[in-house]
Amino acid sequence: MTRPGQPLPLFGFFRRLLGQDKAFRQAIATVTGRAPDNIRLYQLAFTHSSLVRQQNDKSRTQSNERLEFLGDAVLGTVVAEYLFRKYPYEQEGFLTEMRSRIVNRESLNALALKIGLDKLVQLDPTQGRAARSRSVNGNALEALVGAVYLDQGYKAARKFVLARLIKPYVDVKSLTTTTANFKSKLIEWAQRQGKHLRYELAGEPQTGGVMEFSATVFVDDEPVATGMGLSKKQAEQTAAERALTALGV
Repeated sequence: MTRPGQPLPLFGFFRRLLGQDKAFRQAIATVTGRAPDNIRLYQLAFTHSSLVRQQNDKSRTQSNERLEFLGDAVLGTVVAEYLFRKYPYEQEGFLTEMRSRIVNRESLNALALKIGLDKLVQLDPTQGRAARSRSVNGNALEALVGAVYLDQGYKAARKFVLARLIKPYVDVKSLTTTTANFKSKLIEWAQRQGKHLRYELAGEPQTGGVMEFSATVFVDDEPVATGMGLSKKQAEQTAAERALTALGV
């Protein structure tokens, strides 16, 4: 029995829920710079499919996968426009490479950690660090961009990407001066170490007749890293860059 003056257990339960909701809203406002309207979109953005996959067969509609797809497109558009305006005299190849370096999986994972999204992502606890190290946080960042776009519109999403992600955390000028030839660096390393180096290429047609290529680097017939790109050269450069990181060069 509840004593006079004591809060009802049910009231206490709802108060805790409201407190959690308020804290989550504040976290979203801090990260994006705007108070959310449709909080459900942001909750979805941080719900990994592993959390709901075992509960039902609708994990894709109850997780952040669809928002991730949308956010990827919005993010790519914002970054492409930003680079297009910032470098009016550069060719398409330069712009494509720069965009790839800004929005590749490693960069997005790093950005997500810098703004604290790892503390908001909800996933199956059994996934542990291995899952997070792959792409969970970067995917959540893309989903967040998608949520902002649906909730606040393109202008708000664009402002979030530029003001909260690119300008504070991406040194674009540094990227333009460090677009080194990673293939050459990897070849030099292999020669010093007496290693045999080769690439395996594959192409896959995308919508609109565009080809996306993947390149896998092999060192002494052991796969080390894989890179993607809209050209064979870009795919090989990305693969070489990742191989250098994996090899600690």
